[in-house]
Amino acid sequence: MLVLMLLACSPDEAAGDWDWGLPDDVPLPVVPADNPMSAEKVALGRHLFYDTRLSENETQSCGTCHLQELAWTDGLAQAEGSTGEIHPRGAMGLLNVAYATTLTWANPAVRLLEDQALAPMFGEFPVELGMAGKEDLLLERLSQAELYPPLFAAAYPDEGDPVTLHNVVGALSSFERALVSFDAPYDRMLLDGEWDALSASAKRGMDLFFSEELECFHCHGGFTFSDATSHEGTVFDAAPFHNNGLYDEDGSGSYPEGNGGVYEITGDPADMGRFKAPTLRNIALTAPYMHDGSLETLEAVIEHYASGGVGSPLQSAFVSGFSLSGSEVGDLVAFLESLTDESLLGDDRFSDPF
Repeated sequence: MLVLMLLACSPDEAAGDWDWGLPDDVPLPVVPADNPMSAEKVALGRHLFYDTRLSENETQSCGTCHLQELAWTDGLAQAEGSTGEIHPRGAMGLLNVAYATTLTWANPAVRLLEDQALAPMFGEFPVELGMAGKEDLLLERLSQAELYPPLFAAAYPDEGDPVTLHNVVGALSSFERALVSFDAPYDRMLLDGEWDALSASAKRGMDLFFSEELECFHCHGGFTFSDATSHEGTVFDAAPFHNNGLYDEDGSGSYPEGNGGVYEITGDPADMGRFKAPTLRNIALTAPYMHDGSLETLEAVIEHYASGGVGSPLQSAFVSGFSLSGSEVGDLVAFLESLTDESLLGDDRFSDPF
């Protein structure tokens, strides 16, 4: 298990003048010391996030694959880049990404949003926004757009020429960190004491979710419903990845070529098929499911885990199978639906300004 300590601001420094709007029982996210939050950075990052100028052919923005109404996913099984290239994996949701220990499906080394932001812009395998080698073009576009020089100046007031790639990345990261979500019915019950916020069915589903029989909470636990979570009170940040028994193509646990999970980074056969357990917050909006979108519904996901997976020798011990009646499946789905925070999906602070 990868463990790393991150240099961060104090909670007050991290927040800057940004109001996270967090419930009292939810800790502040970790924020890098060299990129503290500010309302001006979030405002700049919002514009950059939705601006097609960030793609070489000006057809896509970050927001193309991360739609607010779908909890910042795109509804596709596999993402499509600006050149039409189909990716092997789906676009991950961005809600509560500020708390994520790792930031892709299967790369333990990508720990900061400032690092991750470079991949969609400049990555070539696969091509997303297609700006590799076009850094000067990007900065020229932004400098010449009437709206950006004032936004950059407000976000970085101490810099003479603030339209830089470093600041583009910093503002995008600040906007994404601001996407925190803790106003689902589940939160209103747990944090606000509104016991009736959950239906009787969802409460039964909650009992199933947190039971040792189903084991769901082992990989999807904590306040983000993911085990790859850090916050300002965290001393050591664990970065777990799991093989959930989705594939076994050769009887030895192999996954489809080009989509082998952490194995593709480490080359260690034991890492074949190991992927991050994403947050389950707003999961009802982010179908299809799994890293490759191979399961279309929550019922199909439950069926997969109930079956015990494909029986791969590399799959997690927590994927061992269980039995549920039809009504219990409905209860579990009702609980997962109670993790949907509708308030953020229509929040103008994070909407497309264009």
